[in-house]
Amino acid sequence: MTAVTPQPAKHKKAKALKPNSLRPAKELCSECGLCDTYYIYYVKKACAFLNQQIADLETKAHGRSRNLDHPDDLYFGVNQKMITAKKIKPIEGAQWTGIVSTIAIEMLNQGKVEGVVCVQNTKQDRFQPMPIIARTPEEVLAARVNKPTLSPNLSVLEQVEQSGMKRLLVIGVGCQIQALRSVQNELGLEKLYVLGTPCVDNVNREGLQKFLETTSRSPETVVHYEFMQDFRVHFKHQDGSIEKVPFFGLKTNQLKDVFASSCMSCFDYVNSLADLVVGYMGAPFGWQWILVRNDIGQELLDLVQDQLETQPVMSKGDRKQAVQQSIPAYDKGVTLPMWAAKMMGVVIEKIGP
Repeated sequence: MTAVTPQPAKHKKAKALKPNSLRPAKELCSECGLCDTYYIYYVKKACAFLNQQIADLETKAHGRSRNLDHPDDLYFGVNQKMITAKKIKPIEGAQWTGIVSTIAIEMLNQGKVEGVVCVQNTKQDRFQPMPIIARTPEEVLAARVNKPTLSPNLSVLEQVEQSGMKRLLVIGVGCQIQALRSVQNELGLEKLYVLGTPCVDNVNREGLQKFLETTSRSPETVVHYEFMQDFRVHFKHQDGSIEKVPFFGLKTNQLKDVFASSCMSCFDYVNSLADLVVGYMGAPFGWQWILVRNDIGQELLDLVQDQLETQPVMSKGDRKQAVQQSIPAYDKGVTLPMWAAKMMGVVIEKIGP
């Protein structure tokens, strides 16, 4: 858990912004939710797009900042260890095997926290995020599956303080966690745990719809999707079928404007300030990538260790060269014929990083 020192004097407040009003970060706003609360008073300090303070916050959260001369620190941030894992008995309906949900449930069941900040979807729209403070395992399970849109997770922070809650787990992405770390001492908490997920190329709801309609054969039946290690986008449909679309066959000339400006300006894919990070890109297909940043992160992982099958991480190829070679094609909006896109994916999977 993070040692949280509440301020002796009552913290400052300011009037929350109204929905759809101009945000302090303007077009770079990631809709993290902070400005939907009276914690907007701290936005100039807290916002990831107004104030870069990763190194200082790393030291506060992890006891040190990253060593830029160490490749793993440079690319992945402060860490004690990295592994790949999957649940021995997956959670039904989970996007992967349910590691994040299981940790959250165990935190509640073992009384380590009184609530979990997570994201369900609205009843009207399976892709419209609805942040909540989950207090039961059932509420956590209702939040399983990634919501691939900008989500105002921090909009519930006022509820945290007003509830009198003292022990909290927050699940979120990099920009949300930077803002959270900046105001954590104002929340009145005694214990804060932060479980992070990596994040890249998010969209607003309208952008998501355009992406689905441009890319999937059946956008109305998509349950969730991910950009996968085999260089394909995997769409899971309501009937359980998986549709695979090669990256290099995406209609980038039509999609360049759908990704949020905040995400295109973000350098914290790896969620540097979380205690524990659970993702998938750094793992073999079917596994998840887990990064323990500090002792709190190890405590979170220990809760579910006996429910996991684990193996070491692996590495091959030149990541820098691969990324640099892809930039010109993306900038030009190049779309390959589908047969060529499929072939390109197979080749890069065999010889790429």
